[in-house]
Amino acid sequence: MSSLYDFLETNSMYVVLFIVLIIWIGIFGYMWKIDRKLNKLEEDYK
Repeated sequence: MSSLYDFLETNSMYVVLFIVLIIWIGIFGYMWKIDRKLNKLEEDYK
C-alpha cells in the first residue's frame, strides 16, 4: 500500500489533472443528455 502513496506523492499533479478530466467528462456527458432530452421535447412540441 505504501507504493500507492509514493505514486500519489510523486505524481500528484497528474492525479489532480486526471480527476479534473473525469469531472469535465461528466459535465459534458450530462449536458449532452440534457440536449438530447430538450431536442426531443422540441420535436414533440412542433
